[in-house]
Amino acid sequence: MIVFTHIKSLLQTRTEPTLVVKGRAMKILPHINNAWMSVRDEKIEGFGSMDDFQPSDFDGYEVIDASGRFVLPAWVDSHTHLVFADWRNQEFEDRIKGLTYQEIAERGGGILNSAQKLNEQTEDQLYDAAFARLQGLINKGTGAIEIKSGYGLNLEAELKMLRVIKRLRENVPIPIKSTFLGAHAFPEDFKHRQDEYVNHIIEVMIPEVASQKLAEYIDVFCEEGYFSVAQTERILSAGAAHGLKAKVHVNQFNAIGGIEASVKHKAISVDHLEVLDDRDIHALKGSSTIAVALPSCSFFLEIPYTPARALMENDIAVALATDFNPGSTPSGNMNFVFSLACIKMKMRPEEAVNAMTINAAAAMEISDRCGAISTGYLANFIVTERINALSFLPYAFGEGHLSAVYINGKKVEA
Repeated sequence: MIVFTHIKSLLQTRTEPTLVVKGRAMKILPHINNAWMSVRDEKIEGFGSMDDFQPSDFDGYEVIDASGRFVLPAWVDSHTHLVFADWRNQEFEDRIKGLTYQEIAERGGGILNSAQKLNEQTEDQLYDAAFARLQGLINKGTGAIEIKSGYGLNLEAELKMLRVIKRLRENVPIPIKSTFLGAHAFPEDFKHRQDEYVNHIIEVMIPEVASQKLAEYIDVFCEEGYFSVAQTERILSAGAAHGLKAKVHVNQFNAIGGIEASVKHKAISVDHLEVLDDRDIHALKGSSTIAVALPSCSFFLEIPYTPARALMENDIAVALATDFNPGSTPSGNMNFVFSLACIKMKMRPEEAVNAMTINAAAAMEISDRCGAISTGYLANFIVTERINALSFLPYAFGEGHLSAVYINGKKVEA
């Protein structure tokens, strides 16, 4: 049992159930200055102003003085490719020399490169590497995460990835959601038989993934040179028939109608959105689908950033995630995402926090227990260093400026 006292500002305090914050409302970040918060049995027990604090109510509690520090929910990362076999820094050098991401993929790099390496590794090797990466992310403040398959591109390897994610869920004390992304790219064997691979996903992969209960979501890379809108719709329909909800890679390089199709299929989220047109905005406006921006990917590939302001001005819920993967975003640091969102996407710090906590939790369907300081929620939270304002966190980029991370009410040891 712990009680934090004299918190400079306790952020994202919610006394009423709030599962998502849309658009213009994202500029409002509820908070209590000079606050206290108590933790008991791995959950947030209570909180309030120090004006109302009664020390006698907390006999037997460890008391931590948080003077000068902000406390806020741990980051929720709703889009990652955490399980992979090896890094792809050679492709990084190729891009420095002038090749584009698409050109590298056409030469057998990119996703196909990761798939080849993953097929060569054992499940234990993949698990050990992913476990170590995830521990590093937790140390940086991540308190819940989504992880995709998609570097297998055949049944055996995709199942291997999903089993690794399942093992992580069983052994790591943060909420983890699993997404089947067999439609990440076309394997070399199906390069000229693309519809056959789509049929294989629908008729073989999806039923097996569902029967083994290895994923909650299904994803498709809907993009020119990858999966068409029609193919995406077929896969999403098949996934829904087996209880897999949609979370879709879309509009990374081109607007081809994928967002409209994803909304039609009741996608929980559409992710990337670096390129948007009026039809996309119209499709998202009024829907329950969350727009997930991945600014680290834009930074690394030097492509446009998701127009978050346009989305918010149309009352669309925006979330932020890392897209951690070895090819286009070799970083899972949500603190850097915070800085990029403010610097490059012109999001206010309050909007970015909403996007990285409560809305990101909504994109994982866990905002009933994560992403807010609310009584009964998991005690997954961040304590900052002594800082003068929330804006200091994204302003002083490159460092997290975190004093401590707590998961289930226990301080994470680095």
